[in-house]
Amino acid sequence: MTSSSHVLFKGGDMETKYGLLKDYSGGIDLDEFREMVAVNAYYRAEKRGFKPGHDMDDWFEAEKDIKSQRRYWLR
Repeated sequence: MTSSSHVLFKGGDMETKYGLLKDYSGGIDLDEFREMVAVNAYYRAEKRGFKPGHDMDDWFEAEKDIKSQRRYWLR
């Protein structure tokens, strides 16, 4: 993982390259949110044996998972 303000994920800066995280309003620091998503996506990839071609799917699913968890805990 990187400690910079942007998470790098296969091929560059996800936020800039794909416009992700623009609509995030989850009540935690955006850098913390990115780190949580990156860790979640890593474990998803690990579970699949790091087979290539699913990077974006892992990231999107991780984003949805973290957002869902945040909504649950902040009710």
